[in-house]
Amino acid sequence: MSDNTIVLTYQQRSVTGKKVRKLRNDGQVPVVIHDHGNPSILAQVSLKELLPVLSEAGKHHPVVLKSSGKKDITTMIRETDIEPRKQTISHVVFNSIFADQKVEAEIPIKPQYTEGNEASPAERAGLIVIEHLETVLVEALPSNLPDAIYYDAEKLIEPSDHITIGELIIPSNVEVISDPLASVVSVYEPSAIEAANNALAGSEEEPDEATEVVDEAEAGSTTTEETKQ
Repeated sequence: MSDNTIVLTYQQRSVTGKKVRKLRNDGQVPVVIHDHGNPSILAQVSLKELLPVLSEAGKHHPVVLKSSGKKDITTMIRETDIEPRKQTISHVVFNSIFADQKVEAEIPIKPQYTEGNEASPAERAGLIVIEHLETVLVEALPSNLPDAIYYDAEKLIEPSDHITIGELIIPSNVEVISDPLASVVSVYEPSAIEAANNALAGSEEEPDEATEVVDEAEAGSTTTEETKQ
């Protein structure tokens, strides 16, 4: 795990329901902090301060929540809601954690290249490497959670070569929960990808009347105001 301690300042809030719209208009994001079976804490954080925390911490790095006059809370991000039309952060849920208890986390998967290379042998040969998974679910103590889990990209050489979760480079103090047989990346011939895309395009059919009716109904529906606390 990164040695950097990620800190975010929060303020408790009493505003809930539809009234949180004003908070968002003022640059604040409503959040909920679940605290080990104790009553959840309703809080708000600055959107400006939250964005870099979300980017750095993801769902795999502890975040220390601080508030004036209150005890610090070590947490992990459980859920982030995004407003679909404006693509802005509308709500975040944090789960408090204990330093001496293992937690589950989604860790980003990244390729590991030999020194001086920025691509696998397959890519250097003009083949296509497709990623099937971006994260892997693991369990570990918070201090042992890695910022990323890697695979040996040098093993990707020829078409049909692939790497599974079971072949990832896992630290000894981290346990993988995801299916070890699940494919992470695979190598394909460019011509095979093109043929598959052409076949898919040729199989597309016009939607039937019933489908069109459903689509029109959904297009005409309106989004209700968020009621999440």
